[in-house]
Amino acid sequence: MKIALTVLTRLTGLRRFGHITRLGNITRGACIVSLLCIATLGHAQVGMRNLLSGDMPITLLYPTAAPVQPIIHGPFTIQAAPDAAPLPAPPASRRLIVLSHGTAGSTDNDHDLAATLARAGFVVAQPLHRGDNFKDFSKAGPESWLTRPGDVSESIDAIAKDPVLGPQLDLQHVGVHGMSAGGGTGLMMAGGQWRMLALVQHCALHLDEDIGFCLNGLAAHPLKQALRKGQFDLSRLFLTEENAPASMKTLQGGRSPNQSQDPRPDPRITAVSVAVPLGVIFTPDSLARIRIPVALTTAGNDGVLLPRFHSDKILQYCTPCTPLSAHPSAGHFDWLSPWPAPVAKAVAATQMRGGLPNPDFSAHERQQAFEQIAVFFKQKL
Repeated sequence: MKIALTVLTRLTGLRRFGHITRLGNITRGACIVSLLCIATLGHAQVGMRNLLSGDMPITLLYPTAAPVQPIIHGPFTIQAAPDAAPLPAPPASRRLIVLSHGTAGSTDNDHDLAATLARAGFVVAQPLHRGDNFKDFSKAGPESWLTRPGDVSESIDAIAKDPVLGPQLDLQHVGVHGMSAGGGTGLMMAGGQWRMLALVQHCALHLDEDIGFCLNGLAAHPLKQALRKGQFDLSRLFLTEENAPASMKTLQGGRSPNQSQDPRPDPRITAVSVAVPLGVIFTPDSLARIRIPVALTTAGNDGVLLPRFHSDKILQYCTPCTPLSAHPSAGHFDWLSPWPAPVAKAVAATQMRGGLPNPDFSAHERQQAFEQIAVFFKQKL
């Protein structure tokens, strides 16, 4: 039993390949500049720069007047103006959005949304989460969930030091967007708390229903599937709240009531958007304590994170969490910039269910949803 419990604590979660500015009290001269900036935003292009915070790469996207050009990153071609000068803006007038990718993800997969936000006037920081990205997903799952909130806060600190973009930003009103496991990151930044025991107990009871989550990434590994199933069977028979190891019951993510009345681990985060988020691991009590606005983009055809266990749970317990847009035909990976066919096929081969994009979900519908996310942040930040 002790060995089984030890193994259970090392279970990993999702695995996939990656990947009106407020004027305030400012001077008349600055106001004129700001109005010019807002007028220009309708024709803004997307600038792109790279930062390095320790060993964590951060991609920055922002509005610029420079023309974009195709940039080839492996199998992906994105459109941006590398190292371009940002559009001028009064000090502390722009808002920052930190974009958290999904498990084993990349910045390229989320480029279309990031570019949409940049054209809308935001600065977007895309950290490549340590140990959980397309180059290295050795810590994918719960081990990464422990460190992702720190990556978000570190990204804010890093851009604050940037001599060009830093002075433009109001870093007391920062947004976070995340997809899939990145959605879980967003919920943690809003104050949601999770524990390993919730994952294990959920999969012990609902393995066949939520197999896309519980056995994620194991489609090509039948022996690992059998081992994981056996572990969940053991937990259903023997694991209880009373005998579970303390490490499995420890609350992670947001702050507990005995720590602070504000559950956010970083009070600079004032609005969160999530798409097809990881949700089943969060405690109902912690979701109920969230006080900042959280918007959900959902996919009715999500086979990886079934809505009734994940998105629906968040909406059930979190009062400030509201549906932003619902898409009955969309699948889990339809929220990423479209993959080249060989990449899509390789990703699908790792998934137990729901690995391929849905051809009935159009690029136009996805872009409309991205525009709604931009509007949400304009309203809430």
